[in-house]
Amino acid sequence: MSSPSLVPIVDVSRPLTGQLEALDAACRDHGFFLIAGHGLDELIEQTWATARAFFDDDPEVKRAVRRDLHNPLGWNDRELTKRKRDTKEVFDLVDPSFELADRHNRWPTGLDDFRPTMSAFYDAFSNLSTTAVELVHHALDLDPAAGLRFTGDRRNSSMRLNRYPLADPVPEHERGGLRELGDSALGHHTDPGVVTLLLQDQTGGLQTQSLTGDWIDVEPIPGTIVVNLADSVQVWTNDRYRAAVHRVVAMSESDRMSIPYFLHPARDAVIEPLADLIDGDARYRPFEWRAYMRARTDDNYEDLGAEDAQITDYAV
Repeated sequence: MSSPSLVPIVDVSRPLTGQLEALDAACRDHGFFLIAGHGLDELIEQTWATARAFFDDDPEVKRAVRRDLHNPLGWNDRELTKRKRDTKEVFDLVDPSFELADRHNRWPTGLDDFRPTMSAFYDAFSNLSTTAVELVHHALDLDPAAGLRFTGDRRNSSMRLNRYPLADPVPEHERGGLRELGDSALGHHTDPGVVTLLLQDQTGGLQTQSLTGDWIDVEPIPGTIVVNLADSVQVWTNDRYRAAVHRVVAMSESDRMSIPYFLHPARDAVIEPLADLIDGDARYRPFEWRAYMRARTDDNYEDLGAEDAQITDYAV
């Protein structure tokens, strides 16, 4: 199922009048919209080039910054979703400007523009994530005082480089004991945080699920940035808006790249429905963000024998 109108474009360079009705409808149904008019085209092109240079570099460069049991940041080629291995390789980093976080970042050698480019991207998308959250506030007609509690923290957020190849990214001689690949390049899931801002190349393959269960193509549109709602928004809005269930289909003709920025709540935040948005009874009991995030990510790199945590675990 595919229709650009199902995933609305919000142009942030012009007044929002006339743009919020479609945004509200999308947030209620599948949780995706696109941002245009952001003014970041030059930085985006530089970031694409730098990301591609990293993934195309010598395998030893990537292995030198591989994720390990002590540090979840850096490169990895064997992540799990729903206990199945994804057909992708990734590079994760956190806020380079926050010293307590940056000490855990792993920076590849031999790519002189890698750190400055990723740092500039992190700054720009942190700022744009605030704009994205404000768009959701406007669509909800949320009182500004309540809106101050509906936000994220760049110091607790992260960004990722994704490459989806045509075949298994793990060399054949290293696959012993690994979980099998899933049917999709990235299995269906929701993101745990506030919103995700995503660059996707022109390959396509990203899909979101509507309330009816249909899969909708989130088609690449030049000059736009994809935004999807995450679990915290669904809880804050007491199910008025949906955390986007999404997946990436298997690549058949060429590899695919994407670059998401994950806006997360503050580490010590308590997530619960906002009083202004409760119509009737609260549908979730309060939970600590840090505990939920840990439960959501513990099985990303090792099969723990059970499905990961979901917000339905906290449903009343």
